[in-house]
This record gives sequence, structure tokens and C-alpha cells, in this order.
Amino acid sequence: MTDLNKTHPLVRDSIIAAHALIKEHIHYTPVLTNATLTELASTPQPANALADGPWEGQEPARPTIRLWFKCENLQRVGAFKVRGAFHALKRLMAEEGWEEGGGREKGVVTHSSGNHAQALSLAARTMGIPAHIVMPAISTLSKIAATNGYGANVIFSGSTSTEREVVVANVIKDTGARLIPPYDHPDIILGQGTLGLEMQEQVERMIAAGGKGVEKQAKYNFAIKSLGDGEEKGLDAIIAPCGGGGMLSGVALSCEGTGISVFGAEPSFEGADDCKRGLKAGERIKTVKTLTIADGLRTPRYRGANQGGYEACNGEDEDGC
Repeated sequence: MTDLNKTHPLVRDSIIAAHALIKEHIHYTPVLTNATLTELASTPQPANALADGPWEGQEPARPTIRLWFKCENLQRVGAFKVRGAFHALKRLMAEEGWEEGGGREKGVVTHSSGNHAQALSLAARTMGIPAHIVMPAISTLSKIAATNGYGANVIFSGSTSTEREVVVANVIKDTGARLIPPYDHPDIILGQGTLGLEMQEQVERMIAAGGKGVEKQAKYNFAIKSLGDGEEKGLDAIIAPCGGGGMLSGVALSCEGTGISVFGAEPSFEGADDCKRGLKAGERIKTVKTLTIADGLRTPRYRGANQGGYEACNGEDEDGC
């Protein structure tokens, strides 16, 4: 991985630079709307729905909400992770002495339950570099098969991050491969944050077009605008899922100076709410072991994830289905 002393600063301009570096390798995924979900989100809850919760006894909110969905499920490998993987790998390849030191032959290594595994495998194959992927033995069969399909060397481990990291250390010792972590590195954060830049631009253009859609060709005009002002010129807030915190941190940085609020969402089921608990305690929750069906959200939050500034909220597994 790129030396931390040589990484770009965690600011919005660095995300713009990251986008320029990876745009030839990623899909410009669409932003879609849904009238039914927008209506549901704008419908006040009955007072009894707030019982036994932090808002019990309060008057239900009467919001007017318009929802926009950045469809990263249509991204390459089916997830946003390809953004960070390509950015981190290209930054590593540009590192002085990497290729001369045999970096191309030694390859790269990571640990992942599936999405980052596939993303790095694809990026490495594209660049002609070996990839060693440590995956929990409980990973879904489809993700294991997809990772193998991209030509990676898959090694199995236990399910917690600590167990994965032990196996990764052994791979590095045996092969000399360089680590591309799944979330906790500036190069990953900056790559993932590119989806936030695109979404801001797309929604602004869609609103200007009267909600009738926009031309398919990207404009890539990422100049800072005061959007989060409630005047329907663009986004007022973004809600993003939080597993390790890499994408959430990147999205928060992409909103720097725009006035757009950023909220992280994670399961509340059996300990998966480590981000919310960590923010409250003021320290990182280092070990997460949970049975939530959202396997990509089982990881501990990146220790620096909140420097971009966001709030965390929780939901039951049923809410995410």
C-alpha cells in the first residue's frame, strides 16, 4: 500500500484527483428516483411508532423528502468497492521503486468478505498483477466463485477482522505481496468518495432538467456549490452504509464545503452498530462479531472515519431487506 506519508490529503480536491485517475476503469452509475419510496419517506409516523425509542413522547416529524438513489449495484463487480481498489492499486503502481523492487511479480493481498475481494481481483487482473485474497470461510459461495473467476488466489480464514489479518500477515511473509486494505487507508477512502462527487453532479443536473432525467454523458463538473440549503437546487443530505467506514468517510469528504449533511447507516442487530457505539465512546470498536445478514457491514469502523463529519443511525435487519 502507498506509504501514509506519501498519500494525498483527505480533502475534496484529492477526491477530484482520484476520480480523474480511475474514471476510465469504472462505470458512471445512474441516479434513479422512486415515487413510492419518496411518498413513504414523507409520510409522518403514528405517535405509537415512536414508543420504546429515543423519540418516545415527541411529536412525529412531518418531513417533505425527495429520495435519489446512486445505483452502485450497477457498478463493475456489483459494488462501489471497485473505485477504491483501482485507485489504491494505481497509486501503488506509481510509487517510486515499486516495480523495480519486483512489486509486479509479488502482487497484492487483501482480506474481504466478498465485494472488495472481487474489486481488487478485477483491478489486479486488469493491471496484470497477482492478487492474493483472504476471505472468511463463511463468505457467500457466489462471492467466492466470482473472486476465483477474476483469477485471484483465494485463501480462507476466520470471520473476524483479527483472524483475517493474521492470515494476511502470513501471505505477505510468504510472497512479499503488498497489502491493499478493504477500507482503512486514505487511497481507499479517496477512491470510494468519487461516488459522492458523481451523485452531487447528477442530482443537480436532474433537478435542473425538471426531474426528466439527464444526458448519459458525464460532465465531471465538480466545482463546490452551496447545495445543502433546502432550496431544491441539489442534495441536502446523503445517507450511506457504514461497514469499515471507508466509503462513508469518502462521501463525507466529497461533501466538504457544499453544506450537504452526511449520515451513516448500519444494522443495530447483535453488535453490528459499532460505528454508533464508537462515536459515542470516542474510540474505535476493534472487534465486531455479529450475525447480521448485511455481511459487508460486519467489519470494525475505520479509526479515522469521522474526520469528514457525519452522524450515525441504526436499523433492524428487516428494514434493510
